[in-house]
Amino acid sequence: MNDLARDAMPDDLLAPHIMQPFWFGEPAYKATGWYLRGLPPLRATDLLREPERHSDGWWLWNRIHRMPPGPDRARLRSRSFPGMMQAAAAQWGESAMQQMAA
Repeated sequence: MNDLARDAMPDDLLAPHIMQPFWFGEPAYKATGWYLRGLPPLRATDLLREPERHSDGWWLWNRIHRMPPGPDRARLRSRSFPGMMQAAAAQWGESAMQQMAA
């Protein structure tokens, strides 16, 4: 989160749960923060080994941050990663089912 956005947040807001796509089998760096209310933190499901810094693979994983300006930049940078969404659906769905059964 950039400084301007952080300054606009309420002072009593809890810290977001930060995760990376490569924890869920997606070869990319893009820290994603979610404010979890009544949900457990996501557990990594398919942790990828990070490429060596400044290698070709590392530059590829950083493609989102290096994306040039353009008409589709905001849309492409805000997209969700399927591996993260599948983990959220499975883990939080299971949590909801357990809460309903209790």
